Amino acid sequence: MKDLKKYEGIFPAFYACYDETGAISPARVRQFTEYLIQKGVTGLYVGGSSGECIYQSVAERKLLLENVMAVARGRAVIIAHVACNNTADSRELAAHAESLGVDAIAAIPPIYFHLPPYAIAKYWNDISDAAPNTDFVIYNIPQLAGVALSSALLRQMLQNPRVIGVKNSSMPIQDIEMWRDEGALVFNGPDEQLLSGLVAGAAGGIGGTYGVMPELYLKIYELVQRCEIARAREIQDACCQVIYKMCSGKGNMYAMIKEILRRRGAPDLGGVRAPLFDLAPEDLPIAQEAAAEIDRLIRTYC
Repeated sequence: MKDLKKYEGIFPAFYACYDETGAISPARVRQFTEYLIQKGVTGLYVGGSSGECIYQSVAERKLLLENVMAVARGRAVIIAHVACNNTADSRELAAHAESLGVDAIAAIPPIYFHLPPYAIAKYWNDISDAAPNTDFVIYNIPQLAGVALSSALLRQMLQNPRVIGVKNSSMPIQDIEMWRDEGALVFNGPDEQLLSGLVAGAAGGIGGTYGVMPELYLKIYELVQRCEIARAREIQDACCQVIYKMCSGKGNMYAMIKEILRRRGAPDLGGVRAPLFDLAPEDLPIAQEAAAEIDRLIRTYC
């Protein structure tokens, strides 16, 4: 029986770290890894949507994970998202992740072509077979992948002993309840409903805005463990308002997040990769307001 306790807690989705030319910056990757570990997070989810993986080469994704692991190995639980839009590259990234000693790998289903469930299962199992000593997490994000996890497909995947659960980024809380009832460990995906997901039985959360305000999400998790739901709800509502503000700019949300991090004294992570849209001048006051609000909330609740 696997001990899955290490997966309980808060896992920021790691952001892409670029230098001034737009290339992966190993130094910035290491600095940001240390920054998040010092905040007390449970672990990191590396190479996913928030890491702009869809716009990076296999070599770039390897380079980023190598530098995360150089800092984090033995200090934080690492889940590496390894899916590409073909099986061969995904298997290569899975084997590479296992060679570095990650705790788990994860994968979205293949995107663009809508494949039948048996083809999706083969894709995931083929990836898992390339990392035979590593836990596997299904990444369910139907609003972007174009295909939704079903109970039947999850049951089929759970026959693979390496499959431990689901990173669930669909919006219905019922999905968390259903996947949990199937025997899967579930990570809450939508940051706006971390509280609801935890109450519904999620073991923890993996979130795209956790990295910009980890203190607040860690406090929500702590309060839920102590059954202080009303206080946790106050912080969740406040986090949602910050998220709405971050999404109100012209630039991509991750460009906004990286600017907020700079204003909060975090390492400079560079910009975002085209075709993601970088910050516009009119976004800067929004970033300043969001940074100030995050600092105020941390002083209030943490």
